[in-house]
Parts: sequence; C-alpha cells; structure tokens
Amino acid sequence: MATALQIPKSTKSLVLRKVAQATKPVYHDAVLEERPLPELKPGHVLVRIHAAAFNHRDHWIRKGMYPGLGFGSVLGADAAGVVIAAGDRNDALLNKRVFLVPMRGWERHPDAPESRFYILGGGNTTPLGTFTQYIVVERDQVIPTPEHLDDVHAAAWPLGAVTAWRATMVNGAVQSGDNVLITGIGGGVALIALQLCIARGANVYVTSGNEDKIRRAVALGAKGGVSYKADDWPKQLAQLLKQNGASVLSTVIDAGGGDIMGKTSSILKAGGRVVVYGMHANPSIKMTMREVLKNQKLFGSTMGSKQDLLDATAFLATHHIVPIVSDVLDGLEGAQRGFEILARGEQFGKVVVRVAPPTDSQAQTFPAKL
Repeated sequence: MATALQIPKSTKSLVLRKVAQATKPVYHDAVLEERPLPELKPGHVLVRIHAAAFNHRDHWIRKGMYPGLGFGSVLGADAAGVVIAAGDRNDALLNKRVFLVPMRGWERHPDAPESRFYILGGGNTTPLGTFTQYIVVERDQVIPTPEHLDDVHAAAWPLGAVTAWRATMVNGAVQSGDNVLITGIGGGVALIALQLCIARGANVYVTSGNEDKIRRAVALGAKGGVSYKADDWPKQLAQLLKQNGASVLSTVIDAGGGDIMGKTSSILKAGGRVVVYGMHANPSIKMTMREVLKNQKLFGSTMGSKQDLLDATAFLATHHIVPIVSDVLDGLEGAQRGFEILARGEQFGKVVVRVAPPTDSQAQTFPAKL
C-alpha cells in the first residue's frame, strides 16, 4: 500500500433511512452518518471525494418510487475527486484526479449489460454511494478526469453522460447536419445530449415547459425551441424547421414517453429514429401502422456501458465540453437543499455538492461551453 497521506478509517456519508413516521406522500430520510471504511485490498483505490452530483433518481429514491431501495446504503451515483491511497504499491492512479463510474454490470457489450446491472447509490445491490467524504472502489471503476474540467463539473458528468451518449450517438446515430429534437431541456441528461449533438455538428431543437429554459438552450447553440404545453407544438416546430431551411427531423431524443411517436411522426423523416431514455410524462408509448409504413424506429435507451462512458469522455475532452451546472452547494450538511431544488424542478443543469474544499489548482471554475 502506498500513500503520502494518513489513511482515514471512517467517512461521513449521506445514508438512506426509512422514514420513521409514515407520511403521505412518503419521503424517506437522508441522514449524515459516520461509517467505517473497508480495508484497502489489491486492485482497489481510496478516493477523496471533492464534489458529488445529484440525479433525479436520488429524489425518486427518497419518494419510494425507485425499485430495489436499500435502506442503510449511501446515496448518490456521481462524484469526482482524487486517489489518495491504493491497495497496490506504486499504483499509477495515486494522486490522480478521477471521477467514479456510476454503474456496474455493463462493461462493453454493444447491446445490453453482460450481467446484473445496477447504479450506485440508495440501492439494495451495493452499499456504495457517492455522497461521502471517502470511498473505496475497484481501480478499474474510476476514470481520469479530463484536464479542462474542475471537480465540480467532472462530478456533473458521468451518469448523465453515459445516458446521453448512448441515446444520441449509439442509438440515435446522430451525425453532422442532422436535425435533432431533444425534449424536456433543462435536466442534466437533456443538456448533455444538447452539447454532444451540437459538438457533433447537428442542428438541435428543444422543447420545455419553461420559456426561459428554451432561451438558455438557444444561448448554448440550439436552433430554437417550443413549449410542450402548447397543443400545437409539433406544428410550431415544423415552422421552426422551415425557417432554418429544413423540412423534417432526423432523430428525436425523448425523456417523456406517451404519444411522442404520434406527435413527431409527421415531422420525422422516413427511417428516422425516436430514442426514449425516460418516461416522465407517461409510462407507455403508442406506435401505429403509420410509423411502421414510414420505417420510423423506436429505441429504448437506458444508461450505457463503461465503454460508452469512456467514448463519451474522450469526445468531451476533444471538444472541451463543460457540463452545465445549475447550483453548487457547500458540504454534505447542505445536501437537503439539493433535494429541494430537484423537487421544484427549476434547475437548468446539474446540482452539485462541493464535499471537500478545492485545492488552489481546483479553485478555478469553468463556464458552460461547447
């Protein structure tokens, strides 16, 4: 074992606990606890967490709406920090900045997980989660942080990135010049999808129920957007396409579900793709013979493989993409405010907790860019 620092024996962690008194609607507790750290074994590293990011699943877990809850497990799937100790002497990762791989069970198969798939944080498969000061993980489950990112923005990357990459580049097959619709702009996955598609050279259009979020997406490079609250939003989008010299969409990247096929079929090219990575609006999707006759394709897209995340990170580094961060909170003690922000749904980008104070080299912050 090699390290220049005193190895901690315990860590403060934000732990999921069953709510003591039944409430309607249910909202389970997130409790800050001191927990022992496991002994470092060969092939493992100890990471000091500098920043951890929220995902909507953290909020859904506390609402009891996520399968496989693990009371007593640490919350959180996304984090970035530095390797401060290793189970192998002279490990090349020592003192390196890294972010955590947020899932297990899917290494590189092009279609689906090779084994049981699960995400870190709040589940009953592993007690591991990222809302913690320190974490011990396998050394092959961390990825070096690209040099252009600070830890706050690196923490905002992994889970959203692997989901957005697989939806846009793998299942959506987005290419330069394509016309792409991304629904529900403002969340972490949708914004990363926007950044990836624009960096690829696609023309991106968005929907939102919030006009300010549409304006901010346009400021990031979207061609335009429409409110999904309008009954005729597909007609409005058709007009936007026409104004930009286009007639049809190539791909739809959707988080809503419901009648997304019916609403977009008339403005989606023959052979076009609809990729659904969430069903926030409706847990079913209607597909009719109309779409079949136009050879339009519907893809379900959940998360992605570690190889997908590596590919996405290489793309991010090449194009110097910086994930969009909406709010930065200080300390695990302030994490409750993050859940409140998610509950209101007002964020534009990721909500991040700064767990450890940045070093001098990490004091810089980076504006959102493509």
